[in-house]
Amino acid sequence: MSRLLETIKISQGRVCNIEYHNRRFNDARKQLFGKADIQDLNDLIIIPTNLDEGIYKCRIIYGDRIQSIEFSPYTPRLIHSLKLVRSDDIDYGFKYSDRKSLELLLEQKAECDDIIIIKNAFITDTSFSNILFQEAGGHWVTPDTPLLNGTMRQYLLDIGLISAGPVRPEDIRQFEKARLINCMMGMDDACDVQTERILSP
Repeated sequence: MSRLLETIKISQGRVCNIEYHNRRFNDARKQLFGKADIQDLNDLIIIPTNLDEGIYKCRIIYGDRIQSIEFSPYTPRLIHSLKLVRSDDIDYGFKYSDRKSLELLLEQKAECDDIIIIKNAFITDTSFSNILFQEAGGHWVTPDTPLLNGTMRQYLLDIGLISAGPVRPEDIRQFEKARLINCMMGMDDACDVQTERILSP
C-alpha cells in the first residue's frame, strides 16, 4: 500500500488547522491500517526554533506509523489558467504520497498552469487543491464530488463561508471566477482564476 501524506501549514511558528489534520490523519490510520488509537499531531510535530517567522510547509509521511516529518519554506504557486481533463478511473480518496495518477493527468495541461479533473461528468479538484466557484451574488460553492475532501475545504464548509453542490463542466461559465484552496491557501490568500481562463478538454 502506498504511503500517506499529511501536509500542514506552519505560520509564524504555529501549526494551523490542526483539528482537521488530526481528524484526517487518525481516520486514515483507522480505515487503512486498523489503528484505533487517537494520536495528536501537535504532540508529534516539533517545530525547529528557526521557523518562528514566515510560512513553512510541514510534510508528514506515514503508514501504520509516522515515517518522517520534514519542513520546507512555502512558495505559493502562480496559477492563471486551468485545463479541463477527464478521468473516470482516478481514485484519490486518501492523501497518498504517490501522485503518479495525478502527474499523468497533468501531462494534458498543454499551455495551462494546472488542470481541473472531471470524473463521471462532474468537476472534482485541481491536481493540488480543492476548487471553489463564485456565484454572481458573491457566494462561493465547491463541488460536492471532490477527489479528496481537503482540510481547508471542510473548515470553510463547517463555518459556513462556502457551500457544496454539484458542478458540471457546462456550469463553469455561469460563475464569476474560480478559487483554489488547500491547507496552505485559505480564503484570504487563495489563488483566483477567471472562468474564461478555464479551457475545455
